[in-house]
Amino acid sequence: MSKKTIGRVDKIDFPKLGLFNINVKIDTGAYTSAIHCSEIIEENNGLRCVFNSDVHQNFGKTEIFFDTYTNTNVKSSNGYRENRYKVKSEVIFFGKTYKINLTLSTRDDMRFPVLIGRQFLKQKFIVDVDLENVSFYKKNNEHSNSI
Repeated sequence: MSKKTIGRVDKIDFPKLGLFNINVKIDTGAYTSAIHCSEIIEENNGLRCVFNSDVHQNFGKTEIFFDTYTNTNVKSSNGYRENRYKVKSEVIFFGKTYKINLTLSTRDDMRFPVLIGRQFLKQKFIVDVDLENVSFYKKNNEHSNSI
């Protein structure tokens, strides 16, 4: 399987979460991928998650219930360990839908609402730090060519 080249940032879709054209940072220093979640409530043997932000573009108020989830320890770059919820979802790069594991975290104080980590990137993508929004531009070019 040949690997696609992506840049250091992109805008991608999370269709199951109702989130589209979301700014993401491709972070080869992170093992897991993380997404901004403004509210997390354990109820009825699942998680009710609110994806909302006044800071991050295209993060309207979306509420999703996850039947299954796990907990995982995430170590930040400064060595601090945090226990986070982890859910499974889908993400679209280059018009292709991939399964992705996402840890949930409040990221309003971060520049990007989503980090894409090595666990997702491996065996699929090569990162060229000189590039930006490669998947997003391809999506827009295909859309404009079909009109």
